[in-house]
This record gives sequence, C-alpha cells and structure tokens, in this order.
Amino acid sequence: MAQAFPFSAIVGQDRMKEALCLLAVDPGIGGLLVFGDRGTGKSTAVRALAALLPKMEAVEGCPYSCDPASPAGACAACAKPGAARAKTKSIPVPVIDLPLGATEDRVAGALDIERALTRGETAFEPGLLARANRGFIYIDEVNLLEDHLVDLLIDVAASGENVVEREGLSVRHPARFALIGSGNPEEGELRPQLLDRFGLSLDVRTPTDLPIRVEVVKRRDAFERDRAGFAARWRNADAKLRKRIVDARARLNDVAAPDAALTRAAELCVKLGTDGLRGEITLIRAARALAAFEGDDMVGDAHICRMAPSALRHRLRRNPLDDTGAELRVERALTEIFGA
Repeated sequence: MAQAFPFSAIVGQDRMKEALCLLAVDPGIGGLLVFGDRGTGKSTAVRALAALLPKMEAVEGCPYSCDPASPAGACAACAKPGAARAKTKSIPVPVIDLPLGATEDRVAGALDIERALTRGETAFEPGLLARANRGFIYIDEVNLLEDHLVDLLIDVAASGENVVEREGLSVRHPARFALIGSGNPEEGELRPQLLDRFGLSLDVRTPTDLPIRVEVVKRRDAFERDRAGFAARWRNADAKLRKRIVDARARLNDVAAPDAALTRAAELCVKLGTDGLRGEITLIRAARALAAFEGDDMVGDAHICRMAPSALRHRLRRNPLDDTGAELRVERALTEIFGA
C-alpha cells in the first residue's frame, strides 16, 4: 500500500481537517462534501484520514466486516445464534474510492445467475458497498457521478442496507457508511437529492498567504523525496490526534444537548427557512461531536455557531432576490440570533 501523506502535516485547510475528524468521531453526522479549487488538498486529506483512523473490531472472514459487538446491524451469517462466539480481528476502517466510471455491479455487487441455475446456489460477489460497510466512501468529482449510481447511493445511504436483485434472486447486506465527496463547482452542480445526504458541506480555496503556500510546497517536496522519513517525523502528531479521536468517541454519548441548545438550533433553521428537520438533527449531532472532540461535556452556543455554516449552507433554498452566498446568509442569521 502506498504511503499516505500524514494528516497532521497538511498545511492550512483547518475547517476541512476538523470536519473529517468529527466524522471520525461520529460517522452518523452523515458525511462531508468539499467543493473548491483543484490542488487544494481535498483528496490528500481524505486519503490521509484512512491512515489516521484507529482500527476497528470485525468478525473474521465476514465480507462486510460486521461489528461483533452489534449483531442487530450484522449480515445474515453474523446475526445467527452462536455467531457472537466467532473469531474477531482488528482491521483498518475502510475508506473506499468510488470511481466515476464504475459499473453498477462493481458498486452494488453481482449475482452469479449461471451458478444459481445450474447448481441451485446463490453466489454473490460483494461490491464496493460491501467493502465500505462501517467506513467511508470517497467520490472525487462527485458532481460528475452518473445518475444511476447517484440513485443507488441515495437508496443505500437512506436505508443502511444494499439489496441486489437479479432474475428473481435477491441478496441483502448491511452497508452503513459515511459519504465524502469532493469536486469543482465550475464543472457542474450536484443533484439536490444527493446533496441533502451530506451532513456537512465546505468550500475550500487556494491559500493566498505567501508563507502558507511556501510551506505547502516545502512539505510536499520533502514527502516526495523521502516518504517513509517524512511520515516518521509526523508519526507522533498523528498518534496524538488519533488518541484525541478515540477519547472523543468514548465520551460522545455522555455529552449533553440541553433544551436551550435544541431551541437555538431550531430557531436558526426557522430563520434560514431550511426544508425538513434534517438541518437541526445534523447541526446538533455535529455540535455534540465537536464538544466531545474538544473535551466539553455539554453542547453550547459556541459549538452550534462553529458547526452551523457547514451543517446548513447546502440546505438553503435559493432566493432570486438575494444573491448573498449561502455561508454568508448563515453567518448573518447567526449574528441576528446569537449576537456578534
């Protein structure tokens, strides 16, 4: 496996790095969409995240990496009585690349019809969705993804289960994952149905600060000349960040979200006119993950204000009479509700 650029060594793009860390703390936030200029570290950060994440326990031999501690969400084989005594192993959290040109069979999996007809056996070849269970799917240039794959991802992301049906045969398996998408808005817009499936959304821009640009080039050059040595120099920093993520996961369920915080989130969404309640739910969930990540025991105004732009900016209706950017509209509403 090729050496990934160390996560801690990425210069700038602090909001993107923080959002990825919060997804690692609570994948239930629902994924991350990063739009911006080419060459701003989007793909580098996602691939660095794969190396940063702490390993997870999985049932040995299970093609879906089922969680031995949670049989309720397991595949049919792992949910059987006695399966709890199956051997387990520690594996890296999957971060799966979904190529734009992938076929539906490669993504969802394929049934062997000939084997079913000749031998009477249901033979299933798991796809990328099976490999991504309990992990992440990364789609570069997500706005160029073909419509049939968009529809498939929307269905599976909503249900947490992948169903493959061919010629009267049917196979279903768990497919719970967080979507991470990146792209350039100049190359096309994302379908609203898929856009709504991303918990957080960010814009990243090419840095204009000269020292930052110089540091980016220096670190990249050092990495290309000696990948192993560069990674070793940043190993301790990544280990500290990994421990911080593990600690945040452990305290996540103990972080309180008082009625005052829920009221603030709802008031903000009403002010912005977001459709449905997914905005409030995502905002509170992201704010709780942020509080856990920072070692706080309660969601407060500061956490809501930090997460509101990324949780709500892609859920706003377009107003033809207001050409203000979505993030500025969120910040304006924050100022009106929370004060300066």
